[in-house]
Amino acid sequence: MMQNQPTIKQAYKAFNERNINKALATMQEHVEWSKAWEGGYISGHIAIREYWTRQWNEINPIVKPVAFHQRENGTLEVLVHQLVKDLSGTLIFDGHVKHIYTFTNGLINRMDIEL
Repeated sequence: MMQNQPTIKQAYKAFNERNINKALATMQEHVEWSKAWEGGYISGHIAIREYWTRQWNEINPIVKPVAFHQRENGTLEVLVHQLVKDLSGTLIFDGHVKHIYTFTNGLINRMDIEL
């Protein structure tokens, strides 16, 4: 799983650049994705594109990986620093969160969040 660090770094970089296509290129077509901002999960590229587009119309999140840990169950835990502001620049959240990833054939298959 640690060999998946470049894929994860590419995904976060693309997300922070608001480059949805580049971010989706790191994911399986039917990826399962946690909707931290709204709750629940979504599945697939189209749903993620719609979710992120809605999200970026209301908030400005910057998410940067700061540590990686391979879990015994085969998942990759990524400690991220999240800085979230509203569109006027008011701070909403500044802290660390754990994102947990599973991969299939080198692409993200599922993302979960642990607070």
